[in-house]
Amino acid sequence: MTVSPDRRFAEAERIVAHDGVHAFEAVVPPIAQTSLFTFADTAAMVDVYAGRVRRDVYSRTTNPTVALFESKMAALEGADDAIGFPSGMAAISGSVLAFVTPGDRILCVRHVYPDAYRLFETLMKRLGVTVAYVDGCDLAAVEAALPGAKLLYLESPTSWTMEAHDVGALARLARRHGAMSMIDNSWATPVFQRPLSLGVDLVLHSASKYIGGHSDVVAGVAAGRDELVAHIRRTICPYIGAKLAPFEAWLLLRGLRTLPARLRLHEEAALTLAGRLAEAPGVTAVHHPALAGPLPPGLAGTSGLFSIVVDETIDIPAFCDGLRLFKLGVSWGGHESLVVPALVTHVQAAGPNSALDFGVPERMVRLHAGLEGTEALWADLAQALAAAARP
Repeated sequence: MTVSPDRRFAEAERIVAHDGVHAFEAVVPPIAQTSLFTFADTAAMVDVYAGRVRRDVYSRTTNPTVALFESKMAALEGADDAIGFPSGMAAISGSVLAFVTPGDRILCVRHVYPDAYRLFETLMKRLGVTVAYVDGCDLAAVEAALPGAKLLYLESPTSWTMEAHDVGALARLARRHGAMSMIDNSWATPVFQRPLSLGVDLVLHSASKYIGGHSDVVAGVAAGRDELVAHIRRTICPYIGAKLAPFEAWLLLRGLRTLPARLRLHEEAALTLAGRLAEAPGVTAVHHPALAGPLPPGLAGTSGLFSIVVDETIDIPAFCDGLRLFKLGVSWGGHESLVVPALVTHVQAAGPNSALDFGVPERMVRLHAGLEGTEALWADLAQALAAAARP
């Protein structure tokens, strides 16, 4: 009997698994590991620089391996085009700088990725851009704060408190008030959420996370309509040097092959662990979108990242240090399980830009469920919680 594939994964599986013909009929695309591309004669070079012919010139701007990755990401997101960056923060900062100018105002949902928050609170403010923060789950509050905003910056679900928003409704509000909308889609990936189909203008990823999937590459990507991506490519990337290298693009292409398969396992493990932790002694809250009620429209699944809050009976350093399979480390989305206590972000960001400002309580611990096996991960969490319980 043939089992119908999970429709959440079917289109992504088709995109990541099927290619055209590569050079030398290789099943894996060769890496164009070159800094520049030469010309047969002066006339050919003049045609390119005059804009009459489009082709690769210098890998700081375009490269065949990078272009293949970009085309895969555009297809996954349902975008006209995509552009690769050397990190997720480069994708965020490059995209924001491309469309926001001094005197503009950004409206940002609360609890965003801490370094995105720090970008807004430091560099953007030095450039004369004002930033306000709003509860993305409160559509009335968002609409009240939107008039006059140049950009509505979204992240859903958010990367610490895992708040999942009605992205389509937020995009419609932005459009109604003449604001551009931009979203960090790293948590859900295009397998579980395609924000462009919901009306968002530009989608961003830290490709270091699930897109790469093996914790061996740092990269980012932005995807959207032709004119938006072309604007970023023309006005920002050549001048700030934010280029994705060919080898990193090749690693990302490799990671994309298994993205749907990996997400199946991450989702299953995290759902099981989150449900059990909700009943565990000392755990006062579990932040996982699937435990908060029905998922919002447009979010078709959940990944491996969630967080818990523990009470004073749990020694947080002892809990984190007592874990054997969960390693202490930032980032997420790779094969390995990770843990990071919020108290670290408070120490790192002491002062006006602290994690407390965007609502991350000090007794929160973020977990990423990797691929070591659900029961083994639960045994690890259970023993560490028991050992960290104060008498």
